[in-house]
Amino acid sequence: MVRRRPVGCQPLWSTLWTPDDRGGMDSNERERAEGALPVDVPPSPRAPGIAGLSTPYRVVTALALGAVAVAACWHLALVFLHVAPSNTLSKRHAGMIDGWIYPEFEQNWKLFAPNPLQQNIAVEARAQVRTDDDRLVTGAWRDLSAEDGAAIRHSLLPSHTEQNELRRAWDFYTGSHDEDEKPSGERGRLSEEYLRRIAVDRLTAHGADGADGRVVRIQLRSATRAVPAPAWSTERTDTQTYYRELPWWTV
Repeated sequence: MVRRRPVGCQPLWSTLWTPDDRGGMDSNERERAEGALPVDVPPSPRAPGIAGLSTPYRVVTALALGAVAVAACWHLALVFLHVAPSNTLSKRHAGMIDGWIYPEFEQNWKLFAPNPLQQNIAVEARAQVRTDDDRLVTGAWRDLSAEDGAAIRHSLLPSHTEQNELRRAWDFYTGSHDEDEKPSGERGRLSEEYLRRIAVDRLTAHGADGADGRVVRIQLRSATRAVPAPAWSTERTDTQTYYRELPWWTV
């Protein structure tokens, strides 16, 4: 007896498989059959940085960077003149420098602390010698700073003593004495002793102005002369030599 399938009923496998899965053409084969679709080509990568911008944007960016660079150099130049020691350029444009610096960019420091000296200071000494015939001979002034300078000049390995001993001793003395040559505390007395020992050693090493005898007293002084302004400057500098003479010290 043959069973008949009811009309309108479909087998189960027909609901689970599509016509393409039942041996027909798949989607790829159908596309190849109908004609290949155009393939999307990825765009070429953009060049990094400013080179990747269009021409108008590159021009605008270059102008902006140039303006920032000029402003930065201008700012650094004015700050440098503000913190640098007083000079011809800073004096001439003081109003412009102060107008730029204050109050937003005010600086509470200086490029040099303390500012470099703009003076030549020479330390000179002389001695009184008691000769064998009991005469008291006063020698001429000897420029001890010039002697140190001559020893340093053209020397490949100048000694620390020749460079700094006398100069630092004089700075030590002037920093611990008032205008009347009165010492301020124990440091003042110590500076006198230190400077006296240096002067005696220098004067007795080569003889006190050629006089034979015993050094009984010494005297020191400083000769200060301002460094003249350069030829291109309109600044006027007093180049006269000023002396600071210390009292006689007994050896």
